[in-house]
Amino acid sequence: MENITEHNHSPVDTQKVLQRLKKVEGQVRGIQKMVENDRYCVDILIQIAAVRAALDKVGLSILEKHTHGCVQKAIKSGDGDSAIDELMDVIKLFIK
Repeated sequence: MENITEHNHSPVDTQKVLQRLKKVEGQVRGIQKMVENDRYCVDILIQIAAVRAALDKVGLSILEKHTHGCVQKAIKSGDGDSAIDELMDVIKLFIK
């Protein structure tokens, strides 16, 4: 049975994810400064919602790549049940 945790991401995909995460990191730093500067609570909450949305977008992108890559590969190799179980577990965590 093949290890479904093995993966092979393209450098382009990795760079895109890293760029998005760096933007999120910048947004979080901006929120920290907003709190330090005692900015209006609603403005801070709006920025927190924006960070959550950005992280969700990154997560969905990774989930899509995982499904089309790792899960598809596992299904073709005969280990589909295990890969689908793992996929469903991670989706449950992701949507909480």
